[in-house]
Amino acid sequence: MSDTTVKSQNIIPLSVYIMLALGLSSISFSSVFVRLAQGEGMPSLAISAGRLVIAAGVLTPIVLMKYRENIATLNRNDILLTLGAGAFLALHFASWITSLEYTSVLISVVFVTSSPLWVALLEFIFLKAKLPKLVIFGLGIAIAGGLLIGFGGALSGGDASAVEIDRQREFIGGALSLVGAITIAVYLIIARKLQQPRLRNGVQTKLHIVPYIWLVYGSAGVILLVWSLASGVSFVGYSAQGYIWLIAMALFPQLIGHSSLNYAVGYLPATIVSMLTQLEPIGSAILAYFLFDELPFPLQILGSVVIVTGVMLATYGQNKRKKATA
Repeated sequence: MSDTTVKSQNIIPLSVYIMLALGLSSISFSSVFVRLAQGEGMPSLAISAGRLVIAAGVLTPIVLMKYRENIATLNRNDILLTLGAGAFLALHFASWITSLEYTSVLISVVFVTSSPLWVALLEFIFLKAKLPKLVIFGLGIAIAGGLLIGFGGALSGGDASAVEIDRQREFIGGALSLVGAITIAVYLIIARKLQQPRLRNGVQTKLHIVPYIWLVYGSAGVILLVWSLASGVSFVGYSAQGYIWLIAMALFPQLIGHSSLNYAVGYLPATIVSMLTQLEPIGSAILAYFLFDELPFPLQILGSVVIVTGVMLATYGQNKRKKATA
């Protein structure tokens, strides 16, 4: 039975649930692989550049063999948008990966996965899109969760000077992961524009997902390479284990993770897949606890749960509005 027949009969194959579980698991390992690579002495900029360059390199032969004609449909405006998307993706990885030097895996991942809130706000500010009540409600809940996380560090007790240093580091880490969330939100808005069907010589064309991610991963990787070299960051001289974690980062979270979620969206509602991705902070936090013995303060855990709840409500409200508009 073909995929088309399966979809038409509303029968979801088992492979969809397997791929969804694989995607969510792979993405949850992202922050863990970053921490392990950082533990081997790799700078955050080198990690950011390396994972994207490796991912783009793996895709290169596939794109050259199968998608050259699809890429040829791009015009000058599309190429500029692609470079813009790559620039924001580069900023996303540089800021988020660096945040893991300063704060816990849980807080970093919770903040960076708040991007649906920022997508809604950016569409409201720049595209004059209406904010649904659920999005506003979710935003308010997420802000309350952020305050709980802040107070969690402040009420931790212990030596005053040590607590103050920890609070400063957590603030820097939280701010960097929020920058990562905002930049990925801009990237997603550009991505939607790029993947919309358009007319070329009277024929409707659309940029396929594989050449699209190859172009943005490649451009983001080049930007980060130049940034790293200009900053004096070296890509050689690290342990073999560090390079293994870097390769694992590119293959699992970067390629397998996101590809699996894109596959699942072909069968399941985008709202469901988007909301399930909010399980990433939970998976990452569990892994960080067992691998790094990392346990945030109780109020920070509560605040993280509150933020995830707010983001899920906002995601549902945003997707509901888009369905109504369509």
